[in-house]
Amino acid sequence: MLKTPDKIQALQRKLYQKAKQEKEYRFYLLYDKVYRKDILSHAYKLVKANKGACGVDEVTFESIEEMEGGRERYLESIADELSGKRYKPMPVRRVYIPKADGHERPLGIPTIKDRIIQMAVKIVIEPIFEADFCDNSYGFRRKKNAHQAMDDISLQLRKGKTQVVDADISKYFDTILHHKLLKLVSVRIVDKHILKLIKMWLKAPVVDESADGKKRYIGNSKGSPQGGVISPLLANIYLNVLDMTWKCKRVQERFGARLVRYADDCVALCSGNTERVLGGINAVLGDLGLSLNKEKTKVVDATEEGFDFLGFTTRLVKSRKTGRRYPLIRPSKKAIKHIRAEIKGITNKRNLSLPKDVILNKLNGVVRGWTGYFYYQNCSEDMSSLKNYFEERVRTYLRRKHAKKNRGYKAYPSEYLYCVLGLYKIPTTAQWTQPAKASGRR
Repeated sequence: MLKTPDKIQALQRKLYQKAKQEKEYRFYLLYDKVYRKDILSHAYKLVKANKGACGVDEVTFESIEEMEGGRERYLESIADELSGKRYKPMPVRRVYIPKADGHERPLGIPTIKDRIIQMAVKIVIEPIFEADFCDNSYGFRRKKNAHQAMDDISLQLRKGKTQVVDADISKYFDTILHHKLLKLVSVRIVDKHILKLIKMWLKAPVVDESADGKKRYIGNSKGSPQGGVISPLLANIYLNVLDMTWKCKRVQERFGARLVRYADDCVALCSGNTERVLGGINAVLGDLGLSLNKEKTKVVDATEEGFDFLGFTTRLVKSRKTGRRYPLIRPSKKAIKHIRAEIKGITNKRNLSLPKDVILNKLNGVVRGWTGYFYYQNCSEDMSSLKNYFEERVRTYLRRKHAKKNRGYKAYPSEYLYCVLGLYKIPTTAQWTQPAKASGRR
C-alpha cells in the first residue's frame, strides 16, 4: 500500500481537524491544492496502483511513460489545464461485469487523466467529509473494512438484536440525483471550482459499445457511475443522510435498532419495531430519490434463518458446549459458488495450451485474494472443502495437460503441488481457534 507523503498528510490532518471542530464551517479555498505537484504525483501513483483499464481515449500508463517527458511532462500538462480552468472530462467508457445471478453490472471507466484528477480532488476533500461520517459506516473509508462491519453485526446479535431488516437499495449508483448530491457536497464546500469539477464528472456522457462494435453516446442525467475514483466518496456523502437521520432521531436508543452500512449495502439489527424501522428507512431514501427493492428487502429472525451481507451468511445457532446462542458467520453459498466457478474456469480444457506457470500464477492470485477476504470467523469447514476442490481441479488440469490416465494422486501428491509447483495453501483452521502469538513480555 502506498504511503501518503508527509506534506499531504499534514494538509489532510489540518482539513479534518478544522471540519471536526467546526461543524458549520464551509471550505472555500481548495481548488489550488488539487493541482499541487505533490498531490498530482501521488494521485498518479494511486491510480496506477489500482491497475484499471484505459478509457475512451485508449491512453495507458505505458504510453504516458514512453512519451517525451514521460510522467512529469504529463502531470505538468494536467496542472496547466487545471490552473487555467481549461479542463473538461472525457466521456466515460461503459463495460459490463457479470454478476453471480447471471445479470451484468455496468461499470464506468473514466480516462486515466480524469481518474488522476478525481483522485487529486478526493485526496483534498475526503478528510472534510470523513469528519462528518458516522461510526456505523464501514465502506470505502480509511481504517474501516468489511470485517469490522461484520464484527459490529456479531456484537449486536449477541446483545439480543435478532430481528434483522435486510435492506436492498434498488439501483443505487444509477439513481443518485445530481442536484441533491451537489447540495450535500456544498454543505461543506463552497469552492465553485471544486463543485464544477464534480458536476462535470456526474454529467459526463457514457459511451456504450455494443457487440457489433457500434458506439452509443448516452446522456447522464442522474447517477454516479461505478468505476470512477470519486464515486465511492460521493456515494457515502449521499447516504450519510440516512446515518445522520438515524443518529439525530436517536433510533438506536429509542427503538433498539443498530444500522450497519457498507456503501449502499445496509442492515438494521433490531430488538423489535422492525416495521417502524423499515418505514423510517423508506422515508429517508424516498427524500433522496431512492427506493428499496421490494423483492430483495426482507425482515429476518436470525434465530430461525440466516441472512447474507457482504458475502457472508450469518445466523444465530446454539453452541454444543454451552447451549448458548452465538452468531455463526461463514462465506455465503453464492460466494463459494463464485470462487469454485473461477477455479474451474481457469483449469478448463481450453487453457491446456497455456504455460503451466501462467495458469498456476492466475489460480494463486484468485484464490489468495478470495481467501484473504473470507478467512474470517467460522470458515474452517468451507475453507477445508475449498482446499480439497482446489487441489482436485489442479490435479485434473495437470492430468489432462500431460495425458495421464489415472486420477493423478501418485503423480501429483500434495507435497508436489505445494513444494514444487508453489500452489497457494488455503488455511483450514479459523483464526479465532489458533493460539494467540506471544507478545514478547514476561
